[in-house]
This record gives sequence, C-alpha cells and structure tokens, in this order.
Amino acid sequence: DVQLQASGGGVVQVGGSLRLSCAASDITFDYWSIAWFRQAPGKEREGVSCINLSKWGDETTYYTDAMKGRVTISVDDAVNTVNLQLNNLKPEDTAVYYCAGVGRKYFHCAGYGGHGMDYWGNGTLVTVSS
Repeated sequence: DVQLQASGGGVVQVGGSLRLSCAASDITFDYWSIAWFRQAPGKEREGVSCINLSKWGDETTYYTDAMKGRVTISVDDAVNTVNLQLNNLKPEDTAVYYCAGVGRKYFHCAGYGGHGMDYWGNGTLVTVSS
C-alpha cells in the first residue's frame, strides 16, 4: 500500500525559507501525481502545487495562486521523494502542510481541494513568525 510521509516543517522568520519533503513508498504506477496542500487554522484546505510523474522520468509541474512565485516543487527519484521549497515566507503561510498522491496523471492536481487524491500523508506544521 502506498504511504506518504511529510517532513521538514518548523518555525521560520518572515522572509525565510523551508524545504518540505514527501517520502513515498510502494509506488508501482506507470504514472502518478503528488500534490501539496495546506490548511491554516479556521480556514479551508487549499492547494499549493502539484507534480505529474512517470516511471520514464516525465515531470510536469503546476502551481496554484496560493504561493506562486515563492514555491518550487521537485522530485528526487533516487529516494522517491517530492520536495517543496518555500521561499520568502509570510505570516499568512503559517499552516499545516500535507502531501497527497494518486496513481495516475492528474493535471493541476492541487487545484481541486484534494478531490481525486487517494493517498494522504501526515501533516507538517510551518510557522512563520514576524
């Protein structure tokens, strides 16, 4: 069974950076997609970024408007990990960040509130202090 493990959260000052990681196990699909979402206290979950991957090395990335220009998603195939680099962090970025996955190409997979994602990792808390 696919398992996702998110890590890398912490406390950072305004303008700082963090790199979140989503380690995936038992990925046997020809195509799969990993998305990052976040949920701040009292707010709805929102998508941040998505990457479509294949066993042949194809990669397509998508970003929502939530953090566009301040975030980069990437994959480390060697360790089956999808990373999310967060830059120029703001207090409003404080949230629990989750990664989620599905065993198919799912274009813009971060743009639908999590619908269609079959696997969810634990959350990792990002706190941006001013």
